[in-house]
Amino acid sequence: MRGQSAEPYFVYLGLGANLGDRAKNIRQALALLDAEEGVRVKKVSSLYETEPWGGVAQPSFLNAAAAAVSDLPVTALLSLCQRIEHTLGRVRTVRWGARCIDIDLLHVPGVTCQGKALTLPHPYLTERAFVLLPLAEIAPTLVILGKRVADWAASVAGRAGVRRWEKPPFDTTGKW
Repeated sequence: MRGQSAEPYFVYLGLGANLGDRAKNIRQALALLDAEEGVRVKKVSSLYETEPWGGVAQPSFLNAAAAAVSDLPVTALLSLCQRIEHTLGRVRTVRWGARCIDIDLLHVPGVTCQGKALTLPHPYLTERAFVLLPLAEIAPTLVILGKRVADWAASVAGRAGVRRWEKPPFDTTGKW
């Protein structure tokens, strides 16, 4: 699997928050990721305000997508994302429930896996407008499961519930 050695690879991430200062939580998560040895955030979408998904009553989310380059093993990158979530105060209680931050590994080109801890591409990636619209902003020609992200985004249900909220929180100078 790519990412098992020190060879750099691209990874696409989904970020979301619906508790506390949602935008600040996403910015902090991005800054913490970018500060880690072996991870460089390269591009971040605008922030999008979205209705919750999964049937649990809760506040609206802010969501974003990011492209990063990493030379960490994919499983170590997943652990890093979970550690950052914990550092920022995430407590896992209710599945698809409210959270101060969520960082999902969405796709690593050339990598597919299905396991208890990690499935790539993300199993709900092509069903979620709140993931596809931000991802289409930064990687419209990226092909996932045989189809460009822009095409997935154009046909996904729920597009009307995803509204651009703020320009990208990422500055090429590395300031968050």
